[in-house]
Amino acid sequence: MCLMHPRAGPIRHHREGTTVVARFGRFVLDSERRQLLCDGTDVHLTPKAFDLLTVLVGEAPRIVPKSELHRRLWPDAFVTDATLVGVVKELRRALDDDRGEVPFVRTARRVGYGFGRSIDRAPTPADPRRVARWVIVATRKVELADGENVIGRHAAVAVNLDAAGVSRRHARIVVSAAEARLEDLGSKNGTLVRDQRVRSPLVLRDGDPIQIGPVTIVYREAAAGGSTETLNLRL
Repeated sequence: MCLMHPRAGPIRHHREGTTVVARFGRFVLDSERRQLLCDGTDVHLTPKAFDLLTVLVGEAPRIVPKSELHRRLWPDAFVTDATLVGVVKELRRALDDDRGEVPFVRTARRVGYGFGRSIDRAPTPADPRRVARWVIVATRKVELADGENVIGRHAAVAVNLDAAGVSRRHARIVVSAAEARLEDLGSKNGTLVRDQRVRSPLVLRDGDPIQIGPVTIVYREAAAGGSTETLNLRL
């Protein structure tokens, strides 16, 4: 639970290197880094709860219909309204939404949801030292987004590998401001880095070869504006 502090005015830089998207009450939302802060402390949200918050803040004060939320949060899957309600409840718990008279998340019965508080929007220029992260798949460069990047044979994943021996959701790279972590998702044929099987989350280093079943890809990273030259490796 987030402790109450006196409310400060709009801020542009919460801390060095952060691009602030919006501030509301004690919270700072940074959608680019997929981070929610409460009085400077990270607030844990599942990816869908974070996506829901980003949509509601971005569309405020509009009420976003349930059908639109389904489409934007689960573009490749069918889920019931009960699933959406569960995500809304999680978000409300994280925001301590029962503590104030005006809710952060408004419910428009039979219609959808909206953001109920005032928002200070304060975009700032991107940090020129921000680290760009990507993987090399054969001759293809695939940018990695902040948050979860699933690797597998399913057409809808971030890094698609259409090869026998690759599971539909084989592994994932979770990108944060500080690092990129590789996790195996219980794949049948395993995930290897530096010839070692990945059994727990592993921090990646620039140039690491990642073996996804029978396919090898290469992880790369560089400060924004730095060289993006592809490693000349035999895969």
